[in-house]
Amino acid sequence: MNGLIAWWARNSVAANLVMIGIFVAGTIGFSQMEREMDPQVRFPGLQIEVSWPGAAPQEVEEQIVARIEESVRDLDSIEWVRSTSAEGFGGVYILAEQQVDFTQFMNDVKIRLDSISSFPRDIEPPQVQQWVNRNEFMRVAVHGDIGERELKRLAETLRREAAQLTAVTVVELFGTRQEEVSIEVSEDALRRYNMSFSEVADAIRNTSINQSAGQVRTEVGTYQLKVRSQADTETEFNSIIIRETADGGILRVGDVATVVDGFEDNPILATLNGEPAVLLQIMSTEVMDIVTASESVREWIDKRRESLPKGVSLTLWTDQAVDFKGRMATISSAAVQGLALVMLVLLLTLRPIVAFWVAVGIATAYAGAFVLLGPVGVSLNMLSTFAFLLVLGIVVDDAIVVGEGIHSEANRIGGGVNAAISGAQLVAKPVVFGVITTIMAFLPWLFISGSTSEFTRHITWVVILALGFSLVESLLILPSHLSTMKPRENMRRFGRFQKRIADSILNFAQNRYRKIAGWSMDHRYLTTSIFLGALVIGFGLFGTGWVKKSFMPEIESDEIIVNVVMPEGAPYSRALEILAQLQEAELALVEEVNQRTDGEGVLIENWYTRSRRDSVLAIVKLAPPEVRDMTAKEASIRLRELMGDVPDAREVSVRYTQGNNGPDFELSIRHPDLDVLRAATADVENQLRTYEAIYDVRNNLEGASEEIRLTMKPGTAKLGLTLADVNRQVRQAYFGEEVHRLPRDGQDVMVKVRYPRESRESIESLKNFRVRTNDGRELPLLAVADLEYAPGINRIQRWNGNRAARISADLKEQVRDDIMKDLNENFFPAWEERYPGIIRGAVGQAEGEQRFIKEVMGLYLIAFFAMYTMLAVAFRSYWQPVLILLAMPYAFVGAIVGHAVLGMTMAIFSYFGIAAAAGVVVNDNLVLMDYCNRLRDQGLSARDAIIEAGVVRFRPILLTSVTTIVGLTPMMLERAIQAAFLQPTVVALAFGVFCAFFVTLLMVPALYGIGLDIGGFFARGKEKISRKLSRGPQTKAETTT
Repeated sequence: MNGLIAWWARNSVAANLVMIGIFVAGTIGFSQMEREMDPQVRFPGLQIEVSWPGAAPQEVEEQIVARIEESVRDLDSIEWVRSTSAEGFGGVYILAEQQVDFTQFMNDVKIRLDSISSFPRDIEPPQVQQWVNRNEFMRVAVHGDIGERELKRLAETLRREAAQLTAVTVVELFGTRQEEVSIEVSEDALRRYNMSFSEVADAIRNTSINQSAGQVRTEVGTYQLKVRSQADTETEFNSIIIRETADGGILRVGDVATVVDGFEDNPILATLNGEPAVLLQIMSTEVMDIVTASESVREWIDKRRESLPKGVSLTLWTDQAVDFKGRMATISSAAVQGLALVMLVLLLTLRPIVAFWVAVGIATAYAGAFVLLGPVGVSLNMLSTFAFLLVLGIVVDDAIVVGEGIHSEANRIGGGVNAAISGAQLVAKPVVFGVITTIMAFLPWLFISGSTSEFTRHITWVVILALGFSLVESLLILPSHLSTMKPRENMRRFGRFQKRIADSILNFAQNRYRKIAGWSMDHRYLTTSIFLGALVIGFGLFGTGWVKKSFMPEIESDEIIVNVVMPEGAPYSRALEILAQLQEAELALVEEVNQRTDGEGVLIENWYTRSRRDSVLAIVKLAPPEVRDMTAKEASIRLRELMGDVPDAREVSVRYTQGNNGPDFELSIRHPDLDVLRAATADVENQLRTYEAIYDVRNNLEGASEEIRLTMKPGTAKLGLTLADVNRQVRQAYFGEEVHRLPRDGQDVMVKVRYPRESRESIESLKNFRVRTNDGRELPLLAVADLEYAPGINRIQRWNGNRAARISADLKEQVRDDIMKDLNENFFPAWEERYPGIIRGAVGQAEGEQRFIKEVMGLYLIAFFAMYTMLAVAFRSYWQPVLILLAMPYAFVGAIVGHAVLGMTMAIFSYFGIAAAAGVVVNDNLVLMDYCNRLRDQGLSARDAIIEAGVVRFRPILLTSVTTIVGLTPMMLERAIQAAFLQPTVVALAFGVFCAFFVTLLMVPALYGIGLDIGGFFARGKEKISRKLSRGPQTKAETTT
């Protein structure tokens, strides 16, 4: 290594060309990187969906879902299997482990699925699909009062146009329903003309066709034979002939039925600020450039507005490119300010030339990282950009240590190439091992399983690559740049001012710190006890709940999403009542804000609602944070209070966080008996409602609904009727028989023959229903079948083979751990006794947090052992690596104190700051111990060597700590919403470095002294034993003599 450093220091041309090459390659790499708001998360999951028309949920569960689950049960690398069984539909969802070969895994699942021979014969072929995780990054509203069909078709046209724009691939519609043609035949018409649904359906099916009949080749040419008579309009369907009588009479569809060319029987009301609306959702893709996509969409909107029909408007609702640019600007601004502050500190404490080339070194390390980020799959997103700010505090350490070493040698021996070589070689060992240990501290994040690694690797790769290039720059390029530095002689005013500051640091180290370090060594047991006490207090704060903890940080969004899920079978009128309830709450909230701010406050910009029979959805777009006096969380909680209770709702959720991470509290309960599962779930829900911090407790179990069951009366077999015949005819009337599908604007429009709507919505119509026999007779349904009311099941959820329920709730404050502790101690033991065989488990964030902590602990144990082994070999000591690594827990304590003081929540990204702080601290300890060993080799006593090492290395250790903290200060002081996601990491790093600074300069010398005491104790003991052993044979020999 010394020879390599010397060669590069003497070859400045090579060093400069390498630096220029890194900058050029980095610029090219930066320009080619993907740009996205958040990293794309690729889940190794698949779904198997099976349709079985007319089947009950229990039948779907027993004959489809259970068989699929059993067929894949023994496959390796499965995280979990969940399933849903509903009316006529079954879905099985499988999540594989992150490291699995997903293509092979999917093929294995398909092979297992194909091998199942016991599926019912009338099911549709199972569909196996990989999960595709797409996020909406732009939302455009098409709104105007022009009718549902016209608005939907216009939205479909706009969707296709938007999908052709630059950097846009997938665009979806939200707030629409499928078109449908309904041929409605009443019971009176069927009886009057003595016909059946099948006759009407067959007539349409046999007449409304477009089909090729081959071709005729003649001498003059080839002619295609085609049938083109597919009906598409109401008039064309009405003209289809059903029957022709012997006397020439013709019976057409229009004579017996009403053709309704409308929409599926699922009413919807979607509005933007009270006006009918459809949303265009522009989705993320595998390769993203969010800025280019935003620019192309905005340009298209401006042009398209000019050609829209009268009364229709296009409104850009959300554009994540704005947030992306805002976050990039926030991070870039903080990074530039931080770098400027770092340069200022270095200018005042070292020399301008050192400060300049250290800053250039940071830029070189960043440029080098850009060279390789693309090939390792890292995009330019919020996390990777922030990682460059995070790594600023680490990268600058290498350059400072090397630059300070060269600076000191230049003053000692007169500068020049030899001073640059000597200064760099003097600190090469701690710098190299410091970088390697820091990389080891981040490596575990690359090996975390699950989707979490898709986020963490974007930070980890930036840190690893930037550190690698910083090592190249500080040891190979920086010495050549500082090889011309000479001791200053004729200094100007700023030079004298800067020298006074630099000398004051050295004087403080010589006069003040030397005494403090001596006191610490003389009172080493007291010093160590004080630091150990601080360690215990810090971990006590963490363990007792003084510091709020969460797996993922809670970052407020600029919109509130309210979702009310209705019970199965609820009338559409009830959904409209709840919609009105929501709108009244919104108006009341706006009025409260107006009263509080004298009409000057703005809270809500836009308000979108969508009501269907099964749910009511409201999306509230909030005004920017700087113009409203309520946070998104405060507004969401108040809006929920103003809404009041919705007693018949199956679920009410109010989301206000970015990404809508799901409920704050989730718990899974499993049991094979559905009745036991319902009772156990109800008990847990009742217990959760006793906690003041919890609201909107709900579960995903479908409530038991009423169903009407058909059973054949005795003797009906003589009439030639079977239960299947009766069920088929009833299904034709009330569900409808699909005739075929019409291609319209790229979509399939279903054509159904069935009862009129008023008959389908009336139980009384069953009394008039007639069953047709094969010999043409018409029998009342009630004459051949018994009807009875009975409780039914609408949906069955399963998890890993057991029927399952998921309980969810929202929290007013982060007290999940306290609630779980109380449940575990005071509720669950008795609850589990009441329900034998019940299984409970964490899901959602709690499940991820448990797995994450367990996995990270294991990975870091391996990393710590690897660090220790490497340092033990390098320093040829078992004890010194312990001293070097001992400061790492204090980085954690510092982070705990920082979060507690500033009232922040410790989340997954806080631990990145701790890892970075640990890297800085280890670097400082390496610098200290390496110099101490050099002094010991020169003949100094152990006590004098450790104190002298602290004095000489006080300035680089101080500068690395100060520059790290100062460089991160702009981000800590940032109040923009874009910075909230990143600040816990910055706080962890800054406070961790601050705490560990004192550990390096005070506790490490004290522990070094204790180590000497222990070593001396064992040496004296060994000497005594040796003396005794040597005396023993002597005494024996004398006695013999």
